[in-house]
This record gives sequence, structure tokens and C-alpha cells, in this order.
Amino acid sequence: MKHLFTGMYLASMWAFSAQVNAPKASPSSRLEQRVGLTDITISYSRPSVNGRVIFGDLVPYNEYWRLGANESTKLTCSDALIFGKDTLKAGTYAVYAKPSLTEWQVAFYTEYGSWGLPQKWDDNKVALTVKAPIIQREEKVENLTIDINNMDNDGGEVVIAWDKVKIQMPFSVIVKEKVMASIKKVMSGPTANDYYTAAKYYLDEKIDDKQALEWVDKGIAMRPEAYWMLRTKSLIQASLSLYSEAIKTAEQCLKLAEADGDSAYVSQCKNSIADWKKRK
Repeated sequence: MKHLFTGMYLASMWAFSAQVNAPKASPSSRLEQRVGLTDITISYSRPSVNGRVIFGDLVPYNEYWRLGANESTKLTCSDALIFGKDTLKAGTYAVYAKPSLTEWQVAFYTEYGSWGLPQKWDDNKVALTVKAPIIQREEKVENLTIDINNMDNDGGEVVIAWDKVKIQMPFSVIVKEKVMASIKKVMSGPTANDYYTAAKYYLDEKIDDKQALEWVDKGIAMRPEAYWMLRTKSLIQASLSLYSEAIKTAEQCLKLAEADGDSAYVSQCKNSIADWKKRK
């Protein structure tokens, strides 16, 4: 009987311990970001400073580090990322950093299944190494933070910050060639929205305003109630210095936007009309 109760006690203690769910000292984080037409995912753990000396002590200088804690930091990109003159092909990589007093070397490693650093480092598995100068911060970043900032359609910056140190790695992505190919393909049987999207891209990227005007006119012909297309047409006309025509188009947009209760477009049209009247 004594053994029976002992067994029941141990079983109950095991069941209790199996249910314990404690937080990790370095919680995991996942960043998903689209830049242009490229999807980027970064998975990493976020250790804290916790009163420690980080660089030159916890993280030695001139040695590769897992760039976080626990399993390796991973970056996945759906298309190529271009760092300066060097290209990181689409794929998944482990990311390791070698800090020094003045700069970091960040290595993208093709073998990404390791827990921390690989047991044996292989330079042949380094797809790309990016050098980035250290930027000293006045304010401390308690938890390691990896982010993508300063984005536009053509690129951005991978920013890594911890303690009072930050690095920035500018990159670009392939966009214009993809969009142009997509436009060429879609224009064999375009919808009104295809015409509008192509026209707006040509306007925003300053490629060809006359072609943009032709396309947006075709979109409006298919959807004359689409005041957002009229808004874009007025901006194209203004870009071509056709201010009288731009004002007329903006007034059409204004009327339709007011009827739809779209205060943002109403305000934009009124401001543009006032501005363009000064330029006539």
C-alpha cells in the first residue's frame, strides 16, 4: 500500500511539473515585412542587457555570435536582397555577427538548422558578408532588436540595436523590372484597375506621364464613377503642366468624392485645385 501511495504521489507530481509553462529569458520574435515586391521574414530571440556588459564581454569582439540567443537567427527573403554591390539570393539563411570596436561583419550562412553557431564554421557556406560601421546610441536598448526601416519601393535598411550600439545595413530590391513585366503581361487583357495601377506606378516612379495619362483614361472609361482614378488623372495632368485640365478633372473627382462622403479625397482635391489655380 505504501508503494502504491508513493507511486500515486510521484505520478501526480510529474503531471503537475509537466504543466509548468515558464517564460523564456530571451523571448522569440518574428518580423515579417514586404519591401517593394519582396517578402522578408526574420526570426530571432531577444536577450536583455540585464545590467551586464554586452559587447567585449558577454559578446566577445572579433568572434562570430549567433545574433541573439537560443537557436540561430534566420532570415528568409522571397527574392534577392542587394547590399551595395553584393547580392543575397532568395532563400533562408542563418545570420551571424562578428562585432568589433568600430564595425560589425554580418554573415548570411546557408546552413540554418544549427542551435547557435555551427560546430565547425565553413567559409564556403557563407553566402554573403556585410560590413556595417557601429553607431553609438545615447539611450540603451534593453532587448536585442532587429527591424527593417527607412523603406520605399526600392529598398530599406536592416537595423540591429542592442545596449548602446546600433548598425544599419541598407539594401535594395528588384522592383521596376518586375512591375514592367507584369504590366506588359496584364495589358493583353487589362481591367480598369489594371490600367489605374499601371498609370499610378508610372506617375509615382516618374517613368512616362503621357503613357500614364493614356492608361488612366482607359481605366476611367471603364469605371467613370471611380473618383480615385480621376484624382490620379488630375495629378498626371498637373505633372505635365496641364493645370487647366487638371483643375477640371479634380473638380469631377471632388463632386463624386463629396457624394460618396470621402472626406480625404475631398480635402486633397480642394487643396490641389487651390494650388493649381495659382500656376495657370
